[in-house]
Amino acid sequence: MSDLLTVAAVQMNVAFQDKAQNLARIEDRLREAARHGAQLVVFPECAVTGYCFENVQEAQAMAEPIPGPVTQRLEAMCRDTETFAVIGMIEADGPRVFNVCVLVGPHGLLGIYRKIHLPHLGLDNFATPGDRPFQVWQAGSLKLGMNICYDVSFPESSRVMALAGAELIVLPTNWPPGAGCVACYTVNTRAMENHVYYLAANRVGEERGFRFIGQSRICEPNGATLVTADESSETILYAEIDPAIARNKHLVRVPGKHEIDRFADRRPEFYGPIVTPRHK
Repeated sequence: MSDLLTVAAVQMNVAFQDKAQNLARIEDRLREAARHGAQLVVFPECAVTGYCFENVQEAQAMAEPIPGPVTQRLEAMCRDTETFAVIGMIEADGPRVFNVCVLVGPHGLLGIYRKIHLPHLGLDNFATPGDRPFQVWQAGSLKLGMNICYDVSFPESSRVMALAGAELIVLPTNWPPGAGCVACYTVNTRAMENHVYYLAANRVGEERGFRFIGQSRICEPNGATLVTADESSETILYAEIDPAIARNKHLVRVPGKHEIDRFADRRPEFYGPIVTPRHK
C-alpha cells in the first residue's frame, strides 16, 4: 500500500440464512471495489448469514469455526483481488456463538474481533459477549481497529484502539430504525474525539420485520463526513485516506495561540468512574 489508501464501505442487502448467496454477493462487490482501486473493503455486520435469529439453534446452524470454510472462501477472494476485507459473520466455538468480523488479506486471515457490547436484538440475544481485548491489526501499511454496531455507542471502545495506534476504525453494523442519530452523529464524534478515520458499513433491506436504515459513511479525523449513503440503496462508498493525518494528534490551528493535542491533553487520573464495575 502507498501512503494514500482507497477504502470502501459496502452498503448491501443480505439474504437471511443463505451463506451461498451472500458469499456470491460479497465476492461480486469485492471485485467491483477492487476494480475501483479500493485496497480495503468493509462489509456489514453478519453479511454472511443475516442477523434476525429467533433462537440459539438457528444461530448455531449458521455459525462456523474460524478458520473454516467461509474464511477459506474469503481468503481466496482477497488473494485473487489483492485486497484486504472486513466481513461480518457468526463464529462457532463449541456450543457458544460469537458475533464477529474477520480481517482477511491477500495472504490469509489476519484478525478476528468478537463483539463486546451486545444489545437486546437479533443474534445478540443469543451470542456470547466478546471475551478478547480490543486490538489493532496491521493491514498492509494501515493500522486498523474493528468494532461492531452497538460498540460505537461506548466511547471507550474507540479510545482504547486509538491509544493503541489505530489510524482507521471500521464498524460493520446492522442499524435498525432508532439508530439514525448514531449514524448521523456518533460515527463522526468517534472520529473527531480520537482524531482517526472512521468507516461504518451498514446494510439495507428487511429481515423478519426489521428494516435496516443504511446511511453508511466514512469520516475524516476532524469529524467531517467524507462520503455517506442514503437509507435504502445498495451502493459502495469510496474515500481516499492519509494515515499520517490520523497519526498526528497535535493540531496547530494558530501557532502558539490555538493548539490542541487529542491525547496529550487527556487527564486520565480523573477518569476512574468510567472503568468501575457495572451494576445491573
